[in-house]
Amino acid sequence: MALAKICAEWPQAREELKKRLGHWSEAGFDFKLELLLRCVTAVLTGQALFEKLADIDTPSFERGLQQAEKAIDFLLDLIGSRLGLDFDRVLGSRYSFPLMARYVVARSFKLDPTKETGQLLFWYVHSFLWGRYAGSTETILNRDLTLIQQPDGSLDQLIGGLRISRGDLRVHAADFIAWSQGARFYPLLYMLTRVCDTRDWGTGLPLKAHTLNKMARLELHHIFPKALLYKHGYERADVNALANFTFQTKQTNLALSDRDPAEYLHAVESRFPGALASHWVPTDESLWRIERYRDFLEGRRERLADAANAFLEQLYGAPLPAVLPTAAETPVAPPPLPGGFADAEEETLLRQVNEWLEAHDLPAGELAYELCDAETGAPIAIFDLAWPSGLQEGLSQPVALLIDEDDKVHEAANQAGFLFFTDVEAFRRYASERIAA
Repeated sequence: MALAKICAEWPQAREELKKRLGHWSEAGFDFKLELLLRCVTAVLTGQALFEKLADIDTPSFERGLQQAEKAIDFLLDLIGSRLGLDFDRVLGSRYSFPLMARYVVARSFKLDPTKETGQLLFWYVHSFLWGRYAGSTETILNRDLTLIQQPDGSLDQLIGGLRISRGDLRVHAADFIAWSQGARFYPLLYMLTRVCDTRDWGTGLPLKAHTLNKMARLELHHIFPKALLYKHGYERADVNALANFTFQTKQTNLALSDRDPAEYLHAVESRFPGALASHWVPTDESLWRIERYRDFLEGRRERLADAANAFLEQLYGAPLPAVLPTAAETPVAPPPLPGGFADAEEETLLRQVNEWLEAHDLPAGELAYELCDAETGAPIAIFDLAWPSGLQEGLSQPVALLIDEDDKVHEAANQAGFLFFTDVEAFRRYASERIAA
């Protein structure tokens, strides 16, 4: 309704909005129209609710759109350069962008490059690690927007709000007990690879952000190959455990292929001493044997947690905030979320579905959509591809495409009111016959 009002007064509004979305799409970021409109709303009104646009005239909206575009460009460059998160799949917490856009516009894009910028990024990372805007998005976003109205102390208040809700802002080894590329900690793993002294296992060269251009993506590498793990009876969640993931250049990933880690890890360490440790791989060679796989995962989780805390402390510019008394000293890891895709083949298939939809003037779905409890924000399951507002946004039933998922994911989709498909062709028939028609 807010967009309809704007378009009635400014007929070119929708095309201008889509032009911005196309600009970011070319750069590798798939933003939704709703998110851009939310950023404009936050920049102009300091609030998250679309109804606040009712009092905004056309010249003000045009100005707000320009400011939001500049702010998003600024933030993408900042997040890409400082955190290495420079493409869509690893860009977490989209709903942090309206708040951050408001923050940088209100300060005329003049942020202190050390402490202020570091603390803003510290808050952003924690917002995607703990699902700050999962669940009651507008309510929490509105509350956080009120915290940045004052020119001074805003970031302390934002971080304080996270600390109250979490109790502990440290990362623990148990937090890495997750699987699939849809896990909240997947972007953190990629981020650590880009900002720390990780080295390619084929060349020994560093994989830092400044060594890669926008199109030279790192590829996901399973340290223990999938085929080897399946052969020895491990389940899908074990095979695709987050602690079994690392990143390499494409050439190295192909060269390593399905080699036994007990053999190739030794060769890498002999050729490039320290290269394994740069990826937080335990150097105890007994852990590289297939029968010690779970011990390997445990050891690597501990190293990843230490690396994450060291980097977050660097961003924060001081020792991490003390643990509140209410926080548990030894966190208990929740069971891994059901659902999610874990390999490039499945991701390619899902992206092809999105391309087919866009070619038929239908909206692309959200990859690795995290279904959360509407009240608590607690994650329930990960859907491969989802349209939470329907293929006819706001008019049709929520839809999900679930490839090779188990009954837990199907049940979660049912309970959340999603119409789901387990076959691409069946989904395409639905889209063609029921929606496009």
